[in-house]
Amino acid sequence: MNVLSLFDGISCARVALDRAGIEVNAYMSSEIDKNAIKVSQKNYPDIIRVGNVKDLEVEGQVDLLIGGSPCQDLSIAKKDRQGLEGDRSSLFWEYVRIKKECNPQWFILENVASMPKKDRDIITKEMGVEPVMFNASLVSAQSRKRLFWTNIPFDLPEDRGILLKDILQPDAEVDERMVVKGGKSACIDANYHKGSSVDHAIEKKVRTMVKVGHMGNKERQTNRIYDPEGKAPAQLKGSGVGGALPTLIKVGHIGESDGQANRVYDTDGKSCTLSANGGGLGAKTGLYENEGCIRKLTPIECERLQGLPDNYTEGVATTNRYRCLGNAFNVDVIAHILGKVKLMY
Repeated sequence: MNVLSLFDGISCARVALDRAGIEVNAYMSSEIDKNAIKVSQKNYPDIIRVGNVKDLEVEGQVDLLIGGSPCQDLSIAKKDRQGLEGDRSSLFWEYVRIKKECNPQWFILENVASMPKKDRDIITKEMGVEPVMFNASLVSAQSRKRLFWTNIPFDLPEDRGILLKDILQPDAEVDERMVVKGGKSACIDANYHKGSSVDHAIEKKVRTMVKVGHMGNKERQTNRIYDPEGKAPAQLKGSGVGGALPTLIKVGHIGESDGQANRVYDTDGKSCTLSANGGGLGAKTGLYENEGCIRKLTPIECERLQGLPDNYTEGVATTNRYRCLGNAFNVDVIAHILGKVKLMY
């Protein structure tokens, strides 16, 4: 199979092809981030580098076109998002151009589930297929909701029941810099790699509750109440407890405010979504509590959350390892989709 991977990052699609048992004749990678390329090159030196997607002119047969166009201007995490006209997310149109040029037998396009409906509708019209929302929590210990536009027919898998505690390294393997004096980690924010700006708040050891519902007329991040029992908090609409898809278990926070940057999660739940921001999870969050110890997840644990082999991203700075992993596909999600191609190819 000849594969063209746009916005290839650290080549998680290549790992997924191996995992799905699909033989690759040529894997062409369009990527410009030097750290991502270094990681990819270390693991797959045979990959064909085709440069910037903006300059790419396709030659030869492409059986599979795959890519997750940048989501920064689409994600709910960004204020004043500009949608498909933004500097980063407008690269979607390069995917559209290349798809028309190479006319692949199969295609996969991935992007965030939290995008505005108008952008989702535009993408759907261009792709010619309805998206499928696939939460990586079904195949991993991470809650990561993504939309997939593809002409590969697939059903969602059964939940494998993998929890955060299932992917953690033994304490003896964890770098002591992950845990500071008193067993509390530095809060992870956008400047984590430079030293936290809220370290002074750690000593306060402020704790809150774990979610069983919410207070007030509207459910927001700031007024949720949590329960430590069970593998995840309920996702609620209204005042009752219950709901659709369980994801995280929050056990408290460090510091004076219950912000995304300093929330602490329970290992009996799912991890929050890996992010490219600040070397952490979620919206700059990456703390969990296990047997009284609060620390951030290690790069190896984040690799496991994305379905990658241990030390796959080794060889670049730790900050860049986190960033590359936050931008990556979940391997087992892609492998599940590609498993259907294996049956047809």
